[in-house]
Amino acid sequence: MTLTRNLPLIPDQSALLFVDVQNFSAHRKGSEFAGLSEVEFETRYGWYFNELDTSVIPNMQLLQAAFRKARIEVMYTTIESLTLDGRDRSLDYKITGFHVPKGSWDGKVIDEIAPEGDEIVLPKSSSSVFISTHIDYILRNLGVKQLVVCGLITDQCVESAIRDACDLGYLVTQITDACLTYTQERHDNSLRTIKGYCRQVTTSEVVAELQASP
Repeated sequence: MTLTRNLPLIPDQSALLFVDVQNFSAHRKGSEFAGLSEVEFETRYGWYFNELDTSVIPNMQLLQAAFRKARIEVMYTTIESLTLDGRDRSLDYKITGFHVPKGSWDGKVIDEIAPEGDEIVLPKSSSSVFISTHIDYILRNLGVKQLVVCGLITDQCVESAIRDACDLGYLVTQITDACLTYTQERHDNSLRTIKGYCRQVTTSEVVAELQASP
C-alpha cells in the first residue's frame, strides 16, 4: 500500500482546530494593536482585517457549521497565559511582548465563531499548541488521527501546529482560505513552505467532502 497525505477525512477519526482566532489578534480593539493611530492601524493591518471580515471569518463559520453537523470535534486554541502577569509565557512571547492575561477578554475566541457547549478551548503560551498544552494527550483520548487546521497566523502559530502534529503522527489537512497572516505574500509563501507536511484544501472542498461522507 502506498502511503499518502491526500486522504479524505474519516469523521470519527477527525477534529477541527481553530488556531488563535481570538480578540487579541482578530478584533480591531485587540491588545495586539493597542497604541496605534488610525492611520498606522490602517497602513499596517488594513488589508489583514479586510481579508478577515470579507473572506476568512465567513469561511471559518462555514467550516464550523459543517464540522458540527458532521458531529466532528471542534476545538480551539488561544494565546492566553495561565497567570495574570504572564510569568509562565515562553521566552519568545516575553521577548515579542505578547501578553494575554489569564481570563482576559483578549484571550477569548471571537464572537463570530464562539465555542458552543463543551467544545474544547486550550490556552497556550507558546507558538505551538503542542508545546504548551496537552492537546496531543486529548486528541489521542478522542481517537483523532486526522487533524484539520485553520486560523491565525499562517506563517507562525498555524505552521507550528502543522509541523508538530505531523511529527507526532497525525495526518494534517490545512484549510488554505481559512488561514491568514499580515500580507498576501507571507500567506502564499507559508502555504508553499508547509505544503510538504500536509494536505491543503479550500473550505468549499472540505465541506463538499463532508457532505459526501456516508
